[in-house]
Amino acid sequence: MTLPRAFFEIPLAHRALHDVRDGRPENSRAAIKAAIAAGYGIEIDLQLSADDQAMVFHDYGLERLTTETGPIRQRSAAQLDSIPLRGGGEGIPGLAEVLDLVAGRVPLVIELKDQDGGMGPDIGPLEVATASALKGYVGDVAVMSFNPNSMVRMAKLAPDVFRGLVTSAYRYKEWPLPKATCDALRDIPDYDRVGACFISHEVDDLSRDRVAELKSAGAMICCWTVRSAEIEAKARKVADNITFEGYLAALHG
Repeated sequence: MTLPRAFFEIPLAHRALHDVRDGRPENSRAAIKAAIAAGYGIEIDLQLSADDQAMVFHDYGLERLTTETGPIRQRSAAQLDSIPLRGGGEGIPGLAEVLDLVAGRVPLVIELKDQDGGMGPDIGPLEVATASALKGYVGDVAVMSFNPNSMVRMAKLAPDVFRGLVTSAYRYKEWPLPKATCDALRDIPDYDRVGACFISHEVDDLSRDRVAELKSAGAMICCWTVRSAEIEAKARKVADNITFEGYLAALHG
């Protein structure tokens, strides 16, 4: 599969166009509406609720982004929707609501956070919830994960949805994983196995030979996370598109 042109041409707002100084927390409805209004594509994250619903939220714990504490996995979707996000008055939205909000107006990239804890095969409920929410969605949408097993599952559950891998330099000090796992994932060995058509690679590691190899073989190369126009200019020497935050990426055309 080849991604639609919109994924190459429209910069992706990381966790939507968030800025808590303007009442737009990460992955919030307000940030999503702002990205749509500005004409940007959107990248969001998914975590699982206690009742197995796909929730649009980045962290495993509630502390950093909300007024509550504890794992998001221990709260129901209804409870999470009632927990205020820091920097905004709204609660945590579910994927189905966000899909209704975006409604195909801009490209959407959905990252499924690793539920195994070690990039392993102990996954499933989040993928099932994601596939269910995406059923019938009309618009440019793609899914991705650091965990290749997640994308293997999505290939079975939603074969027509574009799939990718989030990839990294996997520096040992930055990842709570065994060194052997970091070494394996660093080489992006699962690209073909998951039926991927793109990667979103760590921006300061774009010079890696494996990235060039995948690009020459037809992979679309995105990157995370670009935080200035200067970094963007350098990244675009390799990357087809960017995921950005903290500034307004240039829109072309």
